[in-house]
Amino acid sequence: MNVLAILAALGVFVVASPAFFFLGRRSGFRIGRAAEVERQASAKTTAEETSKRIISDAEREVDTLRKAAIVSGKEEVMKLRETAEQDLRSRRASVELEERRISERESALERKLEVVEQRDRDVGRRASDFGRREKIVQAREEELDKLVADERRRLEQMAGMSAQDAKSELIRRLEEEAHADAANLLREIRETARRTAEREAKKIVALAIQRIAADTTAETTVSAVSLPNDEMKGRIIGREGRNIRAFELATGVDVIIDDTPDTVVVSCFDPIRREVARLALEKLVSDGRIHPGRIEEVVNKSKKEVEVAIVETGEQAAYNTGVHGLHPELIKLIGRMKWRTSYGQNILQHSQEVAHLAGIMAAELGLDVAMSKRGALLHDVGKVLTHEHEGTHVQLGVEMATKYGENPLVVNCIAAHHDDVPHESEVSVLVQAADSISGSRPGARREAFETYVKRLEGLERIASSYKGVERVFAIQAGREIRVMVVPDDVDDLRMTTLSEEIARRIEAELQYPGQIKVVLIRETRAVDFAR
Repeated sequence: MNVLAILAALGVFVVASPAFFFLGRRSGFRIGRAAEVERQASAKTTAEETSKRIISDAEREVDTLRKAAIVSGKEEVMKLRETAEQDLRSRRASVELEERRISERESALERKLEVVEQRDRDVGRRASDFGRREKIVQAREEELDKLVADERRRLEQMAGMSAQDAKSELIRRLEEEAHADAANLLREIRETARRTAEREAKKIVALAIQRIAADTTAETTVSAVSLPNDEMKGRIIGREGRNIRAFELATGVDVIIDDTPDTVVVSCFDPIRREVARLALEKLVSDGRIHPGRIEEVVNKSKKEVEVAIVETGEQAAYNTGVHGLHPELIKLIGRMKWRTSYGQNILQHSQEVAHLAGIMAAELGLDVAMSKRGALLHDVGKVLTHEHEGTHVQLGVEMATKYGENPLVVNCIAAHHDDVPHESEVSVLVQAADSISGSRPGARREAFETYVKRLEGLERIASSYKGVERVFAIQAGREIRVMVVPDDVDDLRMTTLSEEIARRIEAELQYPGQIKVVLIRETRAVDFAR
């Protein structure tokens, strides 16, 4: 670009020079020709020098630019060559790396192929070996079967019995050995459990009984009314018996008036109605005014008093045992237990005693004391309903407890205290144990003579029904049964299982308070004479 500018300036200068000369001639015509010629020569010389200098500068600049362009081109070429060489080296390295990878893969594949081929050869060799071995084993099995068959025939000939008979004899002997081992194991387990548990159990039970210190005999329901004199009997009967008929109709009881001096007996199957009648009769006797209208009024008042007494008694029993949150209907049922007896034992006193026993034992064992007392207090609540509804007292108690939202553990205590259903917790077991303790302690219950005799006969009948039993003795008022067995028919191993069978059958077939101890005695005698 600089060279072109210089050439353009030089052209302008060359063109402008004649113009200046022409103008100078026109304006200074009067100057002399010589001066004009000299000036023109000087201007020409200056112009030539200037043009030469400009041309020289332009040539130098062009030469410089050419050299710079050549150097720049060479540098660019060198850069491009270096970039191309670097790219080529990088691609060559990548190609070499890929070639190495391919080579390694080919080597690995070749090694794997060799391993697979070796395995195929090994498998083929093993297959051939297995085939030979299978043939050998098959031949040996056939030979063994023949030997076994020959040996079996030989043993049958020698023993004089068939294989089935020998198998039956072997099974019989194995069964006998299994029964013997089972009896020994059962005896060992029982002895171990008895040694480890009996001491602690006795301690807990004795402590519970000692802390209660209950009376030996519970109160019974009173059904006799004392009179001030025998003349009162006539007033109770009334003219043509209208007073006694009105009284029996209003109370639903039977009034027995006999030769017993100064006493009238009130008889009724329902203990609540009997209590209402007793209160009403005492009030009528003390008041002296006995007629049908007065009888109805006094009976209604006595019913209300008994209902209030039932609620108060139930609340007091719950308070005494520390049981809270009972449904009002359950409170009434507990209160009604005051006038209900079982084998002569007052049910309310019995239930409270069982609650105290179960609570103390639960505390000693680290169990739920409140739940134990609750289940124990309600375990016999169904007995007050047996006169009005069908079903056992256990079924009725479970129904009432479930109906009024009691805890399932409490329901199970009621249902399982006579082993009608399995025990679901330790609490129900404690309630059952406490119930047995309260019912079987001396003086707690009394039993009718006929029932007592039937129970003894049932014990002897059950024990005598087993093979090998020689004699049976029921002792301690039926709380223990001793069974004498024939030594040749019952061995020591059979003794354990036989005692358990008798005990389980007694539990299933008989009704009795407390528990019954089953003792088996086996005696072997050897007799000889010295002559």
